[in-house]
Order: sequence, then C-alpha cells, then structure tokens
Amino acid sequence: MTTLALRDVGIVAARELRPLLRSPFSLIFGMIQPLVFLALFGPLLVGSLRGQEGGLGSDVWQWFVPAILVMTTLFGTSTVGANLLGEFVTGSHERMLVTPLARHALLVGRALKEMVPLAGQAVIIVMVMLPFGFELHPAGALLGLVLLAVFGVGLGSLSYALAVAVRRTDWMFWVVHQTLLFPLMILSGMLLPLETGPGWMRAVAHFNPLAHMVTAERLLFAGTVSDRAVGWGLAAAAATAVVGLTVGIRAMRRST
Repeated sequence: MTTLALRDVGIVAARELRPLLRSPFSLIFGMIQPLVFLALFGPLLVGSLRGQEGGLGSDVWQWFVPAILVMTTLFGTSTVGANLLGEFVTGSHERMLVTPLARHALLVGRALKEMVPLAGQAVIIVMVMLPFGFELHPAGALLGLVLLAVFGVGLGSLSYALAVAVRRTDWMFWVVHQTLLFPLMILSGMLLPLETGPGWMRAVAHFNPLAHMVTAERLLFAGTVSDRAVGWGLAAAAATAVVGLTVGIRAMRRST
C-alpha cells in the first residue's frame, strides 16, 4: 500500500474505533459467550475426556482455551456485516462514499478495527484461565494471536461482502450466516474431538479452513511452533484473508 492508502485505512479504523472507546461495554458484552462456554461447557469436557482411554488428561484446558479464542474470532468477525447493513439504513455509508477515501480503505479499515476488541478479549480469556492450570507459552501465544488477526481480517471482509450483496434483503444476511457458521464450527473439532467422530466427518474437516486454524492455535498455545499443522493453519488464515479482501474490496467498490 502507498502512504496515502495507509492513511485512508487509518482514518477509517480510527472512525470505527471511536464508538468502542466512548462505550467499552461492547467489549465486556463480547466476553459473555466465551466465558459461558469456559464456565459451563469446559467442566463437562474435562469430566468426559479425562476418563476416556487416550483422553486429554490434564491438558484439557490447553486443548479447549485456544479453541475458544478461535470461536471468539469467528463470532466477532463474521457478524460485522450487520453493522454495515445498519449504515446502509442510516445513509452513513453513502456519506462515506462521497469522501476522497480509497474504496478499499473503507473495507480494510473496518476489518482491522475488529482486531482491537478481539485482542483485548483474548488477553482477558488467557489471564482468567491461568489460575485454572492453563499454561502460557508467550512466543507461541503471540504467533497464535497474529494468526487469528489474519484470519479475522479475511472473515470480516467476507462478512462485509455478504452485507453488500444482500443489502436490499438484509434478513438474508443472518440466514446465510447461521447456515454456514454452525456446520463449520462442528466440523472444526472446536468443541469436541473429531478423532472420535465418523470417518466422513474427519474427511470433510480436512477441507474446512477453520479446522486447520483450531489445530494450529492449539499447537501454538502449547509452545509448538515448528509443526506441519501450524503451516496448514497459516495457509488457511492467509487464504481466507486473500479471498476475503479480494471479494470484499470488489463488493465495496460496487456498493454505490
């Protein structure tokens, strides 16, 4: 990007961050779902997997917490298109279009803004789980957060592209969102190990980028950096970012 393009991205990101800084309650509200999963689903997972042959034993939280971070990124970035639908209704997006800002900056700036609350939530989740036996490996954790940021930018861009595509029938946004979201979650091994599932589920999971992300995050937060699965996670994040930005920028340019 040129200096001018980077400036435009910074302007859009700053504009989107102002409401969050004025009212940080959205950051707190976004913590409810992951903390509920950790508090209610986590103990059930500990009880069920520890008793199984070849189970996770004392590593249950090392297995589950990174998956919760991926889930937080998934829910946080896949719903951002709803904000753009609101801007279509109020006319604020059209007012942005008449400014000299580059069209791609309207997308990239919005997508990058989402990384700020997600990073804050990830830090809080990790800090909360440390007293319960979760081990922090700083180098791997930092790389894991960078990987989540790349993946989140791509997913957020796809969400904005979907909002542009269904702007005249905005209810379709949630139909498509819910139809895709939960199969991707289940087929990622995020909540339960896929190793105990049927063969067809394991086969389909190989083509699910979210599954590669979950595996890579678990390895990185465990301190394992040089593993083939981490490379697959990096490829999945990069591919999602490239596809999302390409589709999203094209949609933003046609949003007039």
